[in-house]
Amino acid sequence: MIGTGSPKITRSSLMRLSRRLDQVAKGAALLEMKRDALVIQLFARVRPTIDARCRVEQQAALAYRALIDALAAAGRSDLTAFGWPSRDVRIELLAEASPPGPAAADRFAAPPTLVRGAAARAMVPGQSEPATTNAAQAFERLLEIVLATAPEEFAIRQLGRALAHTVRQVNVLEQRVTVDLRRALIHVRRTLDEREREEAVRLRHIAARTRH
Repeated sequence: MIGTGSPKITRSSLMRLSRRLDQVAKGAALLEMKRDALVIQLFARVRPTIDARCRVEQQAALAYRALIDALAAAGRSDLTAFGWPSRDVRIELLAEASPPGPAAADRFAAPPTLVRGAAARAMVPGQSEPATTNAAQAFERLLEIVLATAPEEFAIRQLGRALAHTVRQVNVLEQRVTVDLRRALIHVRRTLDEREREEAVRLRHIAARTRH
C-alpha cells in the first residue's frame, strides 16, 4: 500500500511513485511466475492423488463388506473380543532431500506393513471364523493404503494452500496496490502539469506588462 493521506505534489514524489509502481509490477510478475509453477506442480500431483483416493475407497468398500460377513458369522460380542489386545502402530518418517517448499513432504523410512497372520494375532487355528480373519486383514490393508498415501495427500494440501496464498498476494498487488499507486501518480502528474501551465501563464503576463 502507498500509505495514508495524499502524496506530496512534488517532482521527487512523482519519481518515488513511479519507482514504486515499477517495483510492484516486478513483484507481481515474480508472484505470477510462482503461481504458475505451483499450478504445474499441483496438476502433476492431481492424477496420482486421485488414483490413491480411489484405492482407499475400493479397499474401504471391501473391508466393510468383510466386516458385515464377520458380524454375520461371529456376532458383535465375539468380534469385539477378537479385536483385543490393541496394538500401537509406530511409523518412522524420513524427510525428503529435496529443497524445502510447499511440495516437500515427509516420507516413510520403510513402507508400513500392518497385515498380520494368525500367528501374529496369538490365535490358534480354528479359534475364529475365517470371515473374522478376512475382515481384520482387510482393515489392516486399508490402514496400510491410507498411511502410504498420507504423504502425497499432505503434499498436495500444502501446494493448495501455497497456491491460494500466492493468488491472494497477486490480487492484492494488481487490484489494490497498483490501482492506488496509479491513481496517486496520475493525481500528482496532473497537479504538477496544472501548476506548470499556471506558472507559464503568469510569466507571460509579467513579460507582457514589462514590454508595455
